[in-house]
Amino acid sequence: MNISVYDLTIPQFTTNLKALRKILIKAQVYAESKKFDSSVLLQTRLAPDQFPFLKQVQIATDNAKGCVARLTDVQVPKFEDNEKTMDELLARIDKTVAFLNTIKPDDFKGYETKKASFPWYPGMYLEGKDYLVQHLLPNFYFHVTTAYSILRHTGMELGKGDYLGEQNWKKAQVT
Repeated sequence: MNISVYDLTIPQFTTNLKALRKILIKAQVYAESKKFDSSVLLQTRLAPDQFPFLKQVQIATDNAKGCVARLTDVQVPKFEDNEKTMDELLARIDKTVAFLNTIKPDDFKGYETKKASFPWYPGMYLEGKDYLVQHLLPNFYFHVTTAYSILRHTGMELGKGDYLGEQNWKKAQVT
């Protein structure tokens, strides 16, 4: 079985961002039930030197759209990082998923030799395959997991199913 770079990116990013979206909606309901403003959750963090929830979501969406743009030579959508509410974060996720839905498997042709470079590593780059496997996928999942963990840490009732999102389970045939 061959898994394409498309399979490792577009469906996975989409599934995880949609799951994160549902978690944000749960966070709004949670805040309402506890009678506090849900924007309080946006600045919640697990550790003093770690980014807050808001930034975790921003980075997760940036990872998804940036990865796809770098590996397909498509212009990356620019978001201003000025979200201040849960609804604005939901809109950011929706814009990211809409962008991901524009990408087709053939857009990734030649991704292996694309060069991904960043200002924080001057004069350095990763080739497409290494960028995807060594840097981007772990980084994307780190920020999605941290966002989940921040909300779980506040007492929200979340489980692994909330994190995993939709899966393609099939019904087994009983013989």
